[in-house]
Amino acid sequence: MNIADAAHKTVKEYPGGAEALATRLVTLNDKGEEKPMSGAVLRNKVNPNNSTHHLSLAEASEIMGLTGDDRILHALAAEHGYVLRRADAASGGNVVSALLTVAAKQGELAQAVSDSLDDGQITPNESQEIARICASIQAHAAELAARAENASVGPQ
Repeated sequence: MNIADAAHKTVKEYPGGAEALATRLVTLNDKGEEKPMSGAVLRNKVNPNNSTHHLSLAEASEIMGLTGDDRILHALAAEHGYVLRRADAASGGNVVSALLTVAAKQGELAQAVSDSLDDGQITPNESQEIARICASIQAHAAELAARAENASVGPQ
């Protein structure tokens, strides 16, 4: 998903949509008074087909904070070839279950590559699916590393 679509879906799927979310996006006017953004302005800022209004990085960050929806951040990272993992995600769970998850994802990747090569070529959709699974493996491997670090019992 691209950044513009991620922003649009984040706002659209917020309970009450742009109207409800806009009331929480407060800025200061020239007189120093608080002024909420209008729903129409927010809709225009996240409309992928609108070239005159743009969401600022600060507004995108505030929207993610208010909604708890990090789609915009993940879309931005993916556009630049990165995969994100929440820093505090590995606080629970055990190392063995994390290892088994990585192994299962590796099997899923092997199957996807095998299926893609059945006809001797990899289509763009198949390539995207392979990339998605690779990103998932990276995220789960990072989770495994964090769980192993959390399970360690002192200096080595």
